[in-house]
Amino acid sequence: MISGYNTPMEWKDQDVLRYSRNILLREIGPEGQEKLFSSSALVVGAGGLGSPALLYLAAAGVGRIGVIDGDRVDLSNLNRQTIHAETSVGRSKAESAGASLRAFRSDLEVDVHDTALTAGNALDLFRRYSVVIDGSDNFPTKYLCSDASVLTGVPLIHAGVLRYGGQILPVVPPRGPCLRCLLPEIPPRKDAPTCSEAGILGASAGVVGSWQAVEAVKLLLGIGEPAAGRMLLVIDTIAPSVTTHPVEKDPNCPACGISPRILPPLSPARYSLDRSCAL
Repeated sequence: MISGYNTPMEWKDQDVLRYSRNILLREIGPEGQEKLFSSSALVVGAGGLGSPALLYLAAAGVGRIGVIDGDRVDLSNLNRQTIHAETSVGRSKAESAGASLRAFRSDLEVDVHDTALTAGNALDLFRRYSVVIDGSDNFPTKYLCSDASVLTGVPLIHAGVLRYGGQILPVVPPRGPCLRCLLPEIPPRKDAPTCSEAGILGASAGVVGSWQAVEAVKLLLGIGEPAAGRMLLVIDTIAPSVTTHPVEKDPNCPACGISPRILPPLSPARYSLDRSCAL
């Protein structure tokens, strides 16, 4: 019985065929596929990272996917934000992404949140999903995602991209470190160039966003060796190289340490600094 839809349904031939390559994997099989059908994921940002993450989560068979983004599609987005068509320029990114997901998989339950993630809505939204992918393009939202993950206990897959590469930091509270264990406070604007200033190869965002989807699926299924709670992955597509850096849980972390200072309700002032594309 598949239980991730609005009403329970029996396996159909088309389900077996569509997900046959997943089912053939020893670590997944039919039981794992049913887990994916009954799971949910929220993707913050329908941009360069969110585009591949959303599509690959849907392709994997995740039963319910939420997308939150308050921006509109711009022509300059299309070199990397592949979930949007040229005809979507000017349209809400969340609505455009939702339409693409429904066209890709008609049985998918899609939650469209046409708004920004804020200190006022983050905790409630995180609690509705099994896992969250951070595809945002600015430090304040990344720190908000990290803090919301710690406070709700919902696993989070961070990432940031710039130029030819990016970084991934999974957060699985209370087991592992959060973003503030790595960088206690939002870096100053001068140390964080934006994509519009430094550029980005679209396919590099595709690599990093796809890897985020892999980490999310591993967490949902409890398979493999998740990087969660252990390391920062640094991907350089032009070198090319992938390196890992251990990240320790900081007992003095203001969010997940022994005596945390970041507690609900979250203050909007904490997340009001300038935008940036890098992690």
